[in-house]
Amino acid sequence: MTKTAIKQAIHWSLAVAVMITAWMPAPAHAVSRIKDVVEIEGVRENMLVGYGLVVGLNGSGDSLRNAPFTKQSLESMLERLGVNIRETNLNTRNVAAVMVTAYLPPFAAQGGRIDVAISSLGDAKSLLGGTLLVTPLMGADGEVYAVAQGTIATSSVSAEGDSGSSVTKGVPTSGRIAAGAIIEREVAFTFKNMSEVRLSLRNPDFTTAAMMADTINQAMGMTLAQANDPGTVTVRRPQNFPGDMAALITRIENLPVTVDTPAKVIIDEVSGIIVIGENVRLSKVAIAQGNLTISVQESPAVSQPNPLANGETVVVPQSDVVISEETGKQLLSLDSGASLQSLVDGLNTLGVTPRDMIAILQAIRAAGALQADIEVM
Repeated sequence: MTKTAIKQAIHWSLAVAVMITAWMPAPAHAVSRIKDVVEIEGVRENMLVGYGLVVGLNGSGDSLRNAPFTKQSLESMLERLGVNIRETNLNTRNVAAVMVTAYLPPFAAQGGRIDVAISSLGDAKSLLGGTLLVTPLMGADGEVYAVAQGTIATSSVSAEGDSGSSVTKGVPTSGRIAAGAIIEREVAFTFKNMSEVRLSLRNPDFTTAAMMADTINQAMGMTLAQANDPGTVTVRRPQNFPGDMAALITRIENLPVTVDTPAKVIIDEVSGIIVIGENVRLSKVAIAQGNLTISVQESPAVSQPNPLANGETVVVPQSDVVISEETGKQLLSLDSGASLQSLVDGLNTLGVTPRDMIAILQAIRAAGALQADIEVM
C-alpha cells in the first residue's frame, strides 16, 4: 500500500470515529428548569366559591319539596325581579341549586375571564342544558372577586325510561362553563418592587436547595441566592441590577438544576401499584417466594338403607382437601448496594405479582435490608 493510500485510510478512519462519537447518546441526567421545581412566594391562585341557581332544565332539577333551599332561593330571586310568589305553591323541576367554584389566577386583571365548575347541591338528576344565573364568587375574605353566568356543559349523558331503568354516562350533576366568570376585583400584589423573593421547592430537599442556590450564584456571577432550609431558597436583587424583580426572575427561572430525591417506595395496596424511587438501595439479602394453595372440594354422596332395613336416605358430605405448593422458585440473592434495576430484575425473575411484591418489599424492610422509606397510600 502506498503512502497516499495509507493517509487516505487514516483520514477515513478518523472521519468514521468522529461520526460515531457524534451519534453516541449523551449520558442522561435528572436535570430540570428552576421554574418547574419551585413556586414563587406570593405568586399563587386564590379559591373562589359561590351559590347560584341553574334554570332551563328539562324536568331534571331539584324537587322543591325535598330541597327547601332551592325554593327559598327561587322565591328571593323572583322577588328581586318584582315577582311575588310567597303565597303560591311552587311545583317545578326545571330549577336546581348549585355550588360554583373557580380559581383566580395570580396577577389576574379586572375584566378578564376564568373557567368555573358547577356542582348540584340538591336532588337534581342532571344539569344538562341548564343555564347558570348571575352568581357572585367570593374569596376567603368574603369579598366578591368574580361574577359567573352562562350555559353549562356537562359532557355526560343520562336517560331514564318509564319502567325505572336508566343509563348514565359520566356525572350529569356537575359541569363547567369555559370563561364563564368575569373578574371584578384584582388581588393587590406588587412584585416588581420587591428587593428579595423566596423560591419554595415543591419537593423539599437539602441537596436540591443547595445546588439551586449555587446554580443561581454561578450564573449571575455574584452571591444572590441562599438556601434557608430544605424547602426555601431566598434570592436577593442586587442594587446595581439593571431591572426589577420580574426581570431577575426571568433570568434565573430557565437555569438548569439537578434535582435530588430521597430513597422512597410508594405502595398503594388497594390498586396494587408500586413506585420505587431511583435512589433505593439494598443491603445483601436473599429472597425466596412461593405460593401455598389449599383447596377444599365438597362431593356430597347419597346413602340409602337396605331394602328390608328400617332407615332413611341421607346425604353424606365428602370433603376432598388438596394442598399444593408452587415449585420451581429459586432463592434470589442480591449483593450489598444493589440498585433499583437489580431489585426489579430480581423480582421479575421470581415471577411475583404486584400483590406479592408488596409483601416482599415490606419483608425486606422489616429485615433492615431496604435502605429507603416505605409510604403506604
